[in-house]
Amino acid sequence: MNLVIWFTWYDEILQKFGFPRADDEKSAQILNNLLKSSDRLSLSDIPSKMDAIVFGAGPSIKKNINEIKILDLSKFILIAADGATTALLEENIIPEIVVTDLDGEMKDIIYANQEGSLIVVHAHGNNIEKVKEFVPSLQRIMGTTQSTPLENVHNFGGFTDGDRALFLAVELGASNIIMAGMDFGKIVTKYSRPDMEKSEGKADDVKKLKLEYAKALVEWIAANEDVTIFNISHGEKLKGVLDVNAHDLNKILE
Repeated sequence: MNLVIWFTWYDEILQKFGFPRADDEKSAQILNNLLKSSDRLSLSDIPSKMDAIVFGAGPSIKKNINEIKILDLSKFILIAADGATTALLEENIIPEIVVTDLDGEMKDIIYANQEGSLIVVHAHGNNIEKVKEFVPSLQRIMGTTQSTPLENVHNFGGFTDGDRALFLAVELGASNIIMAGMDFGKIVTKYSRPDMEKSEGKADDVKKLKLEYAKALVEWIAANEDVTIFNISHGEKLKGVLDVNAHDLNKILE
């Protein structure tokens, strides 16, 4: 995404949520400094494939994971959005990339990292302490921000872990992106909010608004980037995104 375009989105998001830009930039600077002495990555270090599957932590995630097992997963770059990592590990799948702002189940993200997952850590104003706590112990890391990019911290566009994962797939040159477990509805799961007592619950107003922006950003990608997006989730319909099932997808991508 062109940064000039992204910053029009970003300015609106800051105003809508009341986030101070200075806090985002402080977090990004801390991450940038930590990555100077870490096993940091650039885009050229990440393996590129023609097709990507992005896994979100929505209610359809476990059903979708089982559905995509009919595909040859070695042909795809598998990208987990934060808490979706846990759902994948439960099915013995190690994602190649985890996109996270560090509020998923961190023991699972750390385990995935130890097993080979590349970690794309996002710095924002509300996760400064988590950046300080977890980044020094992670390996093979790339930093991202939603504000001004720095030497070791990139801005590919995106707001939530899910839509940022799609923007990353676009940057990696994917021709087709399959969305799994990305429902954009009013229900959140324990994969998304590990501190929840039940497996699912109603999204609060802030979460609903975040999902509205995530949905709009995915629709922007579909309309403006040279990529085809397929959705096997069972939630909201998105403009420009093709709803398919895994069996049809297998035929389409042959």
